[in-house]
Amino acid sequence: MSLVPARIIIAMGVASSGKSVTGKSIARRLHAPFLDGDTYHPVANKEKMRAGIPLVDDDRWPWLSTLAHALRDAADTKGVAVGACSALKRSYRDHLVKEAGEPILFVFLDGSEELIASRMAARNHEYMPSALLGSQFATLEVPQPDENFVAVPVTLSVEAIADRVAKLVPHLKSFKRKQ
Repeated sequence: MSLVPARIIIAMGVASSGKSVTGKSIARRLHAPFLDGDTYHPVANKEKMRAGIPLVDDDRWPWLSTLAHALRDAADTKGVAVGACSALKRSYRDHLVKEAGEPILFVFLDGSEELIASRMAARNHEYMPSALLGSQFATLEVPQPDENFVAVPVTLSVEAIADRVAKLVPHLKSFKRKQ
């Protein structure tokens, strides 16, 4: 599988897989803006999740469109943008690509349900209760070879994952600012 060059990179996976912390690390490595998908959820989505109710597709489409447009705009401004978004289903990833109007490299943070559950138990999220983890894994459609993605085990350190991703996107090095 060969990766399609992309200006937009999204750290994806189930809740507590490390999307935000990994996305931020990748963004630092590439001197890119970081957009956390959680901040683009409308209040109604956050309230639903806070109540322990999984989102349905109709809840997700407007959120995914808003995030895709924001990532594209950030990439237009800075040459590269990094985001964090669950992007659990292929249809969600396809929608993000369509709405962005350009390729996206998805960094799939791959971990077992047991490991992710232990991580989730050790943190307190604003609106994602651990009761929803099962629905996250039930919804997850692992990226397929014809998608533009790289799978990385969540057992690697965040820095090791960011290093791995940075090496996969040499076309973005021209966008780095001098330190």
